[in-house]
Amino acid sequence: MKLSDYSTQRVGEFIAGDADGWPYRSGPKLVAYFNKLGFREVYGQGFPSRATFAKEKVAELNGKPKLKDALRELLDPRLWLEVSNGTVEGCAEQVNEILRYDGYEVVRDGNFYKVRELSGAVIEVENRFAESEELSELLIEEQIQKCREKVESGDYSGAITNARSLIEAVCTKIEADLDPNALGNDGDLVKLFNRVRKLLNLDPSRQDINESLKQVLSGLSNIINGLAAMRNKMSDAHGVAYKPSRHHAKLAVNAAKTLADFLFDTMSYQMEKGGLKKKQG
Repeated sequence: MKLSDYSTQRVGEFIAGDADGWPYRSGPKLVAYFNKLGFREVYGQGFPSRATFAKEKVAELNGKPKLKDALRELLDPRLWLEVSNGTVEGCAEQVNEILRYDGYEVVRDGNFYKVRELSGAVIEVENRFAESEELSELLIEEQIQKCREKVESGDYSGAITNARSLIEAVCTKIEADLDPNALGNDGDLVKLFNRVRKLLNLDPSRQDINESLKQVLSGLSNIINGLAAMRNKMSDAHGVAYKPSRHHAKLAVNAAKTLADFLFDTMSYQMEKGGLKKKQG
């Protein structure tokens, strides 16, 4: 997430609580606020003015995914329980008056606020393995997180690499769950996907599926082929032939996430219907 210099200065003022309607943060509270975001600051002699400190820290977060966390923390509605001259809704609108010039806005999501990109964002997929300790499942969650972070930070080549790595991890996981003789990831994504496609009964050559579904299933292969080609020609795994644009990275990441979600949903559905069984042992 990248903001203009003007916006970072204003956000710093909001965090310090120097604008009307905002909760006031003392020096120690500002240190605690930013240390929650990964800083290691100490309050003591020589500490700059509160507003200066807050503005400097926001500037350091600018262009990093943690800036979104800072804004979510800034608009925690509980902070307004003891504020008599303002509301969280009014302060959120103050934030939006600034963020919209940078292509973002904050929106209420349940009890709290989140940052949304006005021009379209990377899609989210179901968080299936957040509490898992299994290595393969942790790898999938890691790749999903890295895809989002790299798009937000402007590392578009890295995002494309992680999009492919996500599909590799998902296919490897599914194959390991269903096939006692799983070959694993040998670096050939197309072959790996084709094996998984057959395990999930998604082979378009089947005679018992209609023509329109066959076209959709063939499209899945096109996604895989496209990811492999994008990574080879554009990403950091083989040297950058030309610098990929943001919309290229978003296309790769969103396609990979959609496909990953579909593959897991297909496996779950077919297991419920009795069409698939996990390997024993």
